[in-house]
Amino acid sequence: MQPLPDSIYPLLEAMRQFQASDLHLKTSAPPAYRIAGKLQRAQMPSFEVNTGTIEKLMEPLIPKKRLDEYDRRGALDFAVTLPDGERFRINILRSCQQMHAAIRRVKNVIPRFEDIHLPPIYETVAAHTHEGLVIVCGVTGCGKSTTLAAMIDHINETRYDNIISIEDPIEYVFKPKKSVVSQREIGLDVDHFNDALRSAVRQDPDVIFIGEMRDKETMLAALQAAETGHLVFCTMHTADTMQSLTRILEFFPIEQHEFIRSSLANGLRAIMAQRLLPAVDPKMLRVPATEVLLGEGIVKEKIRNGEDTDLPEVIAGNREIGMRSFNHSLAELVENNMVFTDIAMEYAPNKEQLIGSLRGIKTSSQSMVHRIKKAGNV
Repeated sequence: MQPLPDSIYPLLEAMRQFQASDLHLKTSAPPAYRIAGKLQRAQMPSFEVNTGTIEKLMEPLIPKKRLDEYDRRGALDFAVTLPDGERFRINILRSCQQMHAAIRRVKNVIPRFEDIHLPPIYETVAAHTHEGLVIVCGVTGCGKSTTLAAMIDHINETRYDNIISIEDPIEYVFKPKKSVVSQREIGLDVDHFNDALRSAVRQDPDVIFIGEMRDKETMLAALQAAETGHLVFCTMHTADTMQSLTRILEFFPIEQHEFIRSSLANGLRAIMAQRLLPAVDPKMLRVPATEVLLGEGIVKEKIRNGEDTDLPEVIAGNREIGMRSFNHSLAELVENNMVFTDIAMEYAPNKEQLIGSLRGIKTSSQSMVHRIKKAGNV
């Protein structure tokens, strides 16, 4: 645990007070906090972000082993822990010869599925999947790490497994419960994701958690691990399930696509995409809209045969087994009074389809009220 310079304490404390997810520090600009998904400037007269200020704040926090890495690459990810156990993930980068910093607050309590309002299929996948590849995807700041932490910790609580995580940096710290848990941090414990993954499969793992899928070598190693009986979780910075499949193929030259499609058809268990929306209840701040593609039957055939464009229809037709489209999820959120209709429309990938779903909900609700009134008059 590294001591924090005194001048950063007010900034991190303000993150807690504002319930901010992120803090951005840039030279010659006031600190900016992301609160309920929106970036807001903070006027703090006692804190000036001048040339050299961010370097002064950050340099004592950077792990000594990684100082050279920032000098070489001009960017670095790491994490720090406060004396009270609260963790922050920090990204620093060089821009116009100045250091900028983005600080993400990582809650020190791993949430349960119901705490973060995930649909039941997430717990089902965590509870009943023992091998294969599970991808959680979404844009930056959509809660991917939190979702995966909930899934991994569910396994930790319920199964006697050997869990190995490979992260850059480590965010949530897992305390061993029923499972044995080892967490490795890129840059501190091992240099590269693919090196760590090759090493992990020699450690008799049941579950491997890869913080982020960044390159061809890591993707190939993950597919091989998934096909040889390991359960592999990973994240991808992609907007939805279809974009995830496209990104995986883009890692590889066209002549390898048939082989990769075959590996995905054999090993893929789920792609679970999410977006965070402002909630009706201000105490909730944001709630996830989700899209879930399960690697079942016909999905395997479509992926193997390159018929990806058919998958949205497959998702829509398999709601009973837990698949769900973003529009279905948005309609549920509106129906349950968790998000406002205009917010749902703003995030809808197919606005006309969502309007139809919402009309169906309204018609069904009115029909039920009519039947209840009619029964009461009998």
